[in-house]
Amino acid sequence: MNELLRPDSHDSSVERMTPVVRRLVLLRHGQTEYNATSRMQGQLDTDLSELGVRQAAAAAKVLAAREPRLIISSDLRRARDTAAALADQAGLEVGLDKRLRETHLGDWQGLTHQEVDAKLPGARRIWRDDATWTPPGGESRVDVARRSVPLVEELVAGLGDWGRGDTPDAPVVLVAHGGAIAALTAGLLGLPISHWPLFGGLANTSWVQLSGHGEDNDTTWRLDVWNASAEVSDPAVQ
Repeated sequence: MNELLRPDSHDSSVERMTPVVRRLVLLRHGQTEYNATSRMQGQLDTDLSELGVRQAAAAAKVLAAREPRLIISSDLRRARDTAAALADQAGLEVGLDKRLRETHLGDWQGLTHQEVDAKLPGARRIWRDDATWTPPGGESRVDVARRSVPLVEELVAGLGDWGRGDTPDAPVVLVAHGGAIAALTAGLLGLPISHWPLFGGLANTSWVQLSGHGEDNDTTWRLDVWNASAEVSDPAVQ
């Protein structure tokens, strides 16, 4: 056998021929009282409910077993506290990046779904079905992808051993929000904007996994998992 092709060879040529696959996990924060009462949060800085704290702990136990290499969170408290639960289990620090914040919902922030529907009948349906549509005073899902996708591109460029080395499957975990994760996922996959609404809702502390295939300047993202969960829910709503 050619020396360069021996499985136990450590020649750099073999390393260059080894496929690079970067695992990326996008984790939604735990439940808040706003979630429990169908109130629009957007970028309002709310806290986890008691159930949300339990959800964060359960998700942390599962994801820490994956031995994440890095945890970055939205700077909003509900995401930051969810990330902290994982960081405690994994023995890591949490980096913060405001580009992972939820969609700014403008005039809708703080209102219940019913209140929005009373003010603008049909508007929430248009918003769900059109990723370019912007709530009054807010931003669209396309806007969210425009600010969040560059973060992942920076990580690909800056983490030279992501997908390589002794632990190639160790994921980078980004802790964010349902709308932001859907927009970031669609942006990374390069889906036509008309198809972005195909992603269903993401439950609290559920996660998405994508795999980035290829070299730094030519990474193709593929969706592995959508809405995986440690399955901690409120018995009152089962």
